[in-house]
Parts: sequence; structure tokens; C-alpha cells
Amino acid sequence: MTTAPRVEHDSMGPLDVPTTALWGAQTQRAIQNFPPTGLKMPRTFIRALGLIKHAAAAATTNWGDLPRPMALAVQAAALDVAEGRCDDQFPWMCFRRAPAPAAT
Repeated sequence: MTTAPRVEHDSMGPLDVPTTALWGAQTQRAIQNFPPTGLKMPRTFIRALGLIKHAAAAATTNWGDLPRPMALAVQAAALDVAEGRCDDQFPWMCFRRAPAPAAT
């Protein structure tokens, strides 16, 4: 039995996202609109994202801009990412090529 998707919202409106996904509407739109390549984000890159989020939560709490209970929740989730427990939540390679610089 499959579970009904949850509805996420972004600037383009509502969108169904699988209930097991930790991502939101914009990642779901990317999955639907760009052909899959089979490439995944490198493990080292995902680990770095988790470690950066962990440090950012600590710094933001030290500045007084993030309540400590929320920071602890962010840090716990960030360690899950850094330690590889969320690798399946990075479903596709998301590098973008920038356009050529404008002529001035």
C-alpha cells in the first residue's frame, strides 16, 4: 500500500512530494523537469554540506539569532547528513552551468 504524497508549496504553487522525501517543492520540480542522469552528488560533498550546516547552527546560536533547542535539532539533522544517513535524500546531481558574462 502506498502512502498519499504530501503537498508542498513554493512560488509556483502547490506540488505533491513523496511522504518519505526530506526535500521540498523545488527539488521535486527539478526531479520532474530535468532528465535523470544517474549521477549522484559525491559523498564528500554531501558530508561537507552537513558539516557546514552544523557549524552554521552553532554560530547563529552564539550570535543569539537561533534558539538553542532549534539549533540542537538542526545540528542533529546536519550530523545525520554528514554521517551518510540521508544520502538517498540527494536524488540527483545539481550542478548548473552559468551563462556567459554580459558584455559591457
